[in-house]
Amino acid sequence: MAPYDAMIYGKLAGYAIYLAIGIGFGMALEMSGFGDSRRLAAQFYLTDMRVLKVMFTAIIVAMLLIFVFWSFGWLNFDNVWVNHTIIWPQIVGGLLLGVGFIIGGFCPGTSLVAASTLKIDGIFFVLGVLFGVYLLGETLSIPAMNMFYNAGDYGRLTLPTLFGLGAGPVVVLVIFMALFMFYGAGICEKYFGEKIPWKDISLNPLKHIHPAFAGVLILLALVILVKGEPSLQDRWNMLPAAERQKIENRDVYIHPAELLAVMNNFQLKARILDLRGQSDFNTFNILSSVNEPAETINRHDLIDSLRKEAPNTVIVLVSNDEKAATETYRLLKVNGVQNLYMLEGGINNWIGVFGADKTVAVKKDAVVPGSDSMAYTFTRAYGSTLPLSNPIGDHGEQPDIKYVKKVKLQLKVAKSGGCG
Repeated sequence: MAPYDAMIYGKLAGYAIYLAIGIGFGMALEMSGFGDSRRLAAQFYLTDMRVLKVMFTAIIVAMLLIFVFWSFGWLNFDNVWVNHTIIWPQIVGGLLLGVGFIIGGFCPGTSLVAASTLKIDGIFFVLGVLFGVYLLGETLSIPAMNMFYNAGDYGRLTLPTLFGLGAGPVVVLVIFMALFMFYGAGICEKYFGEKIPWKDISLNPLKHIHPAFAGVLILLALVILVKGEPSLQDRWNMLPAAERQKIENRDVYIHPAELLAVMNNFQLKARILDLRGQSDFNTFNILSSVNEPAETINRHDLIDSLRKEAPNTVIVLVSNDEKAATETYRLLKVNGVQNLYMLEGGINNWIGVFGADKTVAVKKDAVVPGSDSMAYTFTRAYGSTLPLSNPIGDHGEQPDIKYVKKVKLQLKVAKSGGCG
């Protein structure tokens, strides 16, 4: 299942693959004329729009291939690295890059292409880029600069997430936006570049956009729209078998005593998400748990915050039994949340293990198996005020209960990529 790490073939083969891709990318830029600063600067004078045409073509082709493969289950988009949106430094950086592009005629990637062909302006531009990178690294030790560098971090933000739409509608909109831009670019080149009078310029889109090219783009976009995104089960099946087997082997269901130990271990941070309805949560909940009903948990802000938790954070899902917790585990896991566990047997098992005072809670005569309903009747809503919410001794000692430890923290490793 793509994406693949070239290093699975060994370091030498992996580096050779990366080198071949880099050479191919550089050749494509050079053949497109991106090694000539005059052609690149002409973009801003609307006389030569090849930068927009080539780069935007690369973007939409990559987008179409990614989401076609995603729709048919050949690629797991959840594992594709998306650079974080850190809005304020990116706005300022974009402005600086744009000004530098106009003045110098290069962006960082095209300057390397020019330098590789020994163009003097390209070499000096690369030296300037390297000095700028060094200067940024040195200034990040200044608290104010470091704060600004991370200001407005929205994490992995995509257009479907931003607009609350599926990938299909967004892809279709982006394709039509691209075709409109290509159309406008063709007209600009005629008017500003070739100096053709406005009245003599054809407004027929087919004169500025190759019909076969446009047809293929629209066809693929419609395939994505009709096919749709993989279901939760499809995305779950895309995960490595070892990840899926953790549920089957019950490796991620932790005993109530282990959750209690995690809660009271000051080297760890327990983030407990109670997936039950507000009524059950108010009746009784575990100390420091947060009510996040299962039906509303698929929120970008929540999932992103879970992905960004510190490496020593243990995220535990809690429901009355295990049904809602298991379904939510699958959802969060396919969205890249790590160090994720479920409370074995849910709240019902927590109460059964640590024992409820019969003056406040009485076990019901019968509970339908798998209904994920509370197995105890409480005399009133206690929330987390009962000792049962954090049943440790007066001196912080843990109950003497034997259990198999299952919590193993996973380190978050990000593979990032840069721009051309």
